[in-house]
Amino acid sequence: MNSDWRRRYTRILAWADALAVLWAMAGALVLRFGTASGQELVSAAGQPYILVTLLLSGVWWCMLGLWGSRETTFMGHGTEEYKRLLSASFWLFGLVAVVSYIFQLETARGYVALALPAGVLSLLVARVLVRSYLRSERRMGASSSTVLLIGGVYGVSHLAHALRSQPMAGYRPAAVYLPGAPASATLDSSLELPILGQDPSVASIIAAVRHANPDAVALSSGVPLPPRVVRELGWALADMKVKMIMAPALTDVAGPRIHTQPVAGLPLIHVSTPNLGSGQRLLKRLFDLGCASLLIAVLSPLFLVVACIIRLDSPGPILFKQERVGAGGHCFRMYKFRSMVVDAEDRLDSLRAQSEGNGVLFKLKADPRITRAGGFLRRYSLDELPQLFNVLNGSMSLVGPRPPLPSEVELYKSHVHRRLMVRPGLTGLWQVSGRSLLSWDDTVRLDLYYVENWSIAGDIAILLKTFRAVLARQGAY
Repeated sequence: MNSDWRRRYTRILAWADALAVLWAMAGALVLRFGTASGQELVSAAGQPYILVTLLLSGVWWCMLGLWGSRETTFMGHGTEEYKRLLSASFWLFGLVAVVSYIFQLETARGYVALALPAGVLSLLVARVLVRSYLRSERRMGASSSTVLLIGGVYGVSHLAHALRSQPMAGYRPAAVYLPGAPASATLDSSLELPILGQDPSVASIIAAVRHANPDAVALSSGVPLPPRVVRELGWALADMKVKMIMAPALTDVAGPRIHTQPVAGLPLIHVSTPNLGSGQRLLKRLFDLGCASLLIAVLSPLFLVVACIIRLDSPGPILFKQERVGAGGHCFRMYKFRSMVVDAEDRLDSLRAQSEGNGVLFKLKADPRITRAGGFLRRYSLDELPQLFNVLNGSMSLVGPRPPLPSEVELYKSHVHRRLMVRPGLTGLWQVSGRSLLSWDDTVRLDLYYVENWSIAGDIAILLKTFRAVLARQGAY
């Protein structure tokens, strides 16, 4: 098994955490007590702050480890690493506040107020840099865990495609085992994975594991093995120090909605209903109002510049208004900076045969209706900025599914209408996952995933990713 990369990155993270914490704590010490006399740098108000700094730095570093922020299970993918880092940091300073209160310690509030945000920011930057390096290696097929997939033909194929679609998660399918399948069973030829056997006995499966020498064994949904065999397999894998992963038949359900409850030795999985309550909707609305107001105030000079460019480039109005379908199927008027000629809508029917879209959405890379300025605006998504006013008036949200045209909604299958359960967004998972390069099925899947698993933390993550997607210009035309 190749576990060298895990040990190497664990050490890198440990060093990165130590440097980030020491840098932040030392900086807070100097900024708060680095007076001209220099005496307060050593001791202020009876507290030896150099020793306090070293002690807090060591405790902070240890708490990051105790909270599991350096575990390799989620290293390089997802938000769990950052959540544990933040949790450990805020717990530490909460304990500092409690201890200071109980023992009546005169801890300088300015020192703590500087150290906490500086330390958290330094740790996040360090983790982002380390993660970027790890992801660059995974793009080349390195620093990933090899996985032996066990299950039925369909379950194994689905799991293999899912893992390969997310190489940054760090799981690389190496081979498959199909217990109970006929000897003639085959997989999708595009997977190119060897089949190591079909015998459902524990001994045969363990022999295949030893042959493949994987880092982990993944049991797909509906694996045709009795509970006794799965239990014995788990014991054997534990002795071999091989991880066992259970992949249930749940798809597009985020972690916060999944809870386990052991009953008679069975880990029952509970899936909560989508987070669409009135309280959550109010929280999302307040978040939208605050962020949209701030963005409009900050970007107002850019609005003026874009408006002048459009006016000078081609005749016609600065804004383009179009009817779109919003939450609950109600139509609204969406605003954009005009990026096409004035009669663009009238010329649409003559261009439909040339569409390069995904069957439902009309897209054309070399659209002759796009003006010279419009091409630039679309490339950097500047034409969508007026939608911030749609966010203010409540017809849209900052983050959500793509706002569809009425003609597109008419083509929806029954399950696709779930996209209309929330307000459409100025950006969303579709925006940060390829935009026009996505197939219709992928667009629907991403939008439904968002509807089912919405959270404020998720919205913030999508907004941050949007800036990167806009700069990369992937799928923008």
